[in-house]
Amino acid sequence: MQKGLKGIVAAETGISHIDGTEGKLIYRGFEIGDLTSRFSFEEVAYLLWYGKLPNQEQLRTLRNELIKNRVLPLHMKNILDHLPKDMDLMSVIRTAVSSEGLMSYAWKPSIEQAIRLTSLVPTIISYWKCRIEGKSFVAPSEELAHVENYLYMLNGEIPSKAHTLALETYMILTLEHGMNASTFSARVTASTESDMVSAATSAIGTMKGPLHGGAPSGVIDLLDEVRSVGSAELVIRRKLENGEKLMGFGHRVYKTHDPRAVALKAKLLELVGEDEWLDLALEVEKTAVALLEEYKPGRSLYTNVEFYAAAIMKAIQLDPALFTPTFTASRMVGWTAHILEQAEDNTIYRPQSIYTGQFHDTTSLNM
Repeated sequence: MQKGLKGIVAAETGISHIDGTEGKLIYRGFEIGDLTSRFSFEEVAYLLWYGKLPNQEQLRTLRNELIKNRVLPLHMKNILDHLPKDMDLMSVIRTAVSSEGLMSYAWKPSIEQAIRLTSLVPTIISYWKCRIEGKSFVAPSEELAHVENYLYMLNGEIPSKAHTLALETYMILTLEHGMNASTFSARVTASTESDMVSAATSAIGTMKGPLHGGAPSGVIDLLDEVRSVGSAELVIRRKLENGEKLMGFGHRVYKTHDPRAVALKAKLLELVGEDEWLDLALEVEKTAVALLEEYKPGRSLYTNVEFYAAAIMKAIQLDPALFTPTFTASRMVGWTAHILEQAEDNTIYRPQSIYTGQFHDTTSLNM
């Protein structure tokens, strides 16, 4: 028995591969760094859904479909308008997405359904943000690309190229990551021949848990402290000497460099001088890696993707409450790709459990 099914193979997949020892993340045969350096969010989403990169006509068609499906349906607006304002955003997304469960989502799932859910989540997030802040909703653009439109709806203005590229790179890196907890939830639900909305809703509920989709608040605190003190070395050395954990470094899967962090760093290096928070993150990483080797030699502790995700959040002034929802907006692509794959060769998930309770003989009871 393996608690939590750790190490147990539950499915075959052609969507992604994680090599923790070598520090590689592969989408459909392509290493993640090659994808983030050359392709857009839409192109990589197409790759995950269709199994190949699009040509120009296929890309144009996908972009048009994403734009067409950005508009919130009236029933969803009505639901959002009547939810309590103190409801957490992940629960809001779960509720709104589940309301899409109409007859058009019956088994079997389709790529058209996947595109629609992926298009809707950023609009749901933005609509809710405007509602709780008492601001007018910024309607989705019919001209902007997927990630640029998300930032536009959040802030009401066209984002800078640096902020768009940084967030787009992060969202490509979090589209998919193997058989994680939320992806497993999606596939289990899909395996019953339930609809795509139900499977996606299961995944959202799993992502909501802090052990899976929690915000990198510790990294944000570290960056804030370094900026306040004015010395990365002073802050980090003090933390290490006090035995504190340095947030944003090390990963339970990757035993060397986190390939997502490597790819994100490469993109940020292209943007040096464009944003002070991105520049600060690069400085902190350089100092921290050197000091970790000094204090913990041989441990190979490098930045993980959450470190640079925190820097991007600070740069684009994204409230920490929006981190997991933004993660969800990108991971919808991976979830739906797995739902589609599950449907192509389906077997219902039915693991066994070991009973640890007692057995009683009712004949010995004094009735």
